[in-house]
Amino acid sequence: MISPEQIKLCVFDFDGTLVDSMGAFADLAGKLMEEVHGVPFDEARRNYLDTSGVPFYQQLEILFTGDPRNPGVVERFEKGKLEGFFAEPYFADVPDALGQIQASGRKVAVSSNNFQENVEEFVAGHAVPFDHVLGFRPGFEKGKDHFQYLIDQEGILPESILFVGDSLKDGERAQGSGVSFAGRIGTFTKAQFQAKFPNSPVLSTLKDLVVWLKL
Repeated sequence: MISPEQIKLCVFDFDGTLVDSMGAFADLAGKLMEEVHGVPFDEARRNYLDTSGVPFYQQLEILFTGDPRNPGVVERFEKGKLEGFFAEPYFADVPDALGQIQASGRKVAVSSNNFQENVEEFVAGHAVPFDHVLGFRPGFEKGKDHFQYLIDQEGILPESILFVGDSLKDGERAQGSGVSFAGRIGTFTKAQFQAKFPNSPVLSTLKDLVVWLKL
């Protein structure tokens, strides 16, 4: 079982964990997969959510392996998802929770498979400071790449990191790197997180994280 006292760095997934963007992304992905791949919208939307936690181009390769239409769908998705994106607020619980975590002497970071420039622009436009902002770029993505960078930069051990994410793949990436995990309910349910990660805390809001950290 994870010990709150050992955590020195809290790392947060972005979409669906800090920002309520997953619903709009799922709608867009579902619409595109229905149009291009002929999958009924509800099924396509669910497939997007079930495979979330990796870059969209990897999701399409999971769902439609080798389909030559995938790159075109990715291009349309990445362009379409930015409409209104930078005006989205953080979840209401984010500013206070992160402030309390930082006040305790711990550091906070973003680790996202949204593009680096998108995450940086969003963070710059919202009054919540982070010690590290990591997004996707070729050869540097959420998971081992980001965790190793943070370990090197902060001079800490993997077990000193807690990764908070809203997808099962977030938990898999944390476990694969020796990093602790907490699941945020939304994209997946409490039961789904508990079934796959029985020793990890499950959060309804980030206020639950503050409580778990005993702040």
